[in-house]
Amino acid sequence: MSETQSTTGPLSALRLDERLRDTRLFFTQALRTFHATGSIVPSSPALAHAMAEHVRVRPVSEEPLRIMEVGAGTGAITRGIAAAMRPGDTVDLVEANPEFAGHIERLLETDPVLAPIAPQATVHAMLVDEMGTDRTYDVIVSGLPFANFTVDTVRDILDYYFEVLRPGGYLSFYGYLYTKEVKAVIARREDYLRQARTSWLVQDRIDRYGIRSDKVFANVPPAFVHHLRKPEKSS
Repeated sequence: MSETQSTTGPLSALRLDERLRDTRLFFTQALRTFHATGSIVPSSPALAHAMAEHVRVRPVSEEPLRIMEVGAGTGAITRGIAAAMRPGDTVDLVEANPEFAGHIERLLETDPVLAPIAPQATVHAMLVDEMGTDRTYDVIVSGLPFANFTVDTVRDILDYYFEVLRPGGYLSFYGYLYTKEVKAVIARREDYLRQARTSWLVQDRIDRYGIRSDKVFANVPPAFVHHLRKPEKSS
C-alpha cells in the first residue's frame, strides 16, 4: 500500500479561475445528480496523478496505448491522463451527463493540458454499457462512484471493463476512505446494506485481480486508488 499526497507538472499549473469554473459546474451537477456523481467537488491533481499511473508508467518499447476514461466529469482526472499520454496514444472519454460531456468538448479546444491531446481524444456522451465491445483497451480509468450503485450495476460495469480490457491490461478506480464506517453510523439500514453488498463485490475483484492500492490524502474526501490487471491469456 502506497501513499500519494502531491504531484507536480502541468496539473499543478492550472489557473485558479479554471479550477473555480470546474468546481462550480461540478457542484451544480452534483446537487442535481449526486447518485451518479458521488462527490460535490472535482478530484484533486494528486488523485488524477494516481489514477493515471498505468498511462504514465510503461515499458519504453510498449506500443501506443488505447485508453478509456469512464465518468470524465469536468476533466479533473482527464488532465492527469492527458499529462501522461504520449504520441500515438488514443483516449475515449465516456461521460453520461450531457453538461459534463459538453464541458469536456470545450476543454479539448481551450484547456492548456487537454488541448494538446484533442486529436487523440473522442468524447462519448453515453453510459459506458452503450459503448459496445467492438474495441479493446490497454488502460481503463474509472471515476464512477461504485458506492452509490447497486451490486448488480457494479457487477455489470466491472464485467464490461474486463471484457474490453486486453489481456494484461490495467483498470484503475477509486473509492473514498471511511465510506463504510460513516454510512454504518448515519445511513438508513437499506442504504447501508446496499453499499455493503457493493463493497463486498468490489473487494472480491480487488482480491482476485488487484496489484496495488494507493492512499491519496490530498483529495476531498481522501481516497483509495485501486489498480487491477486482467490476466494474460493462458498458454
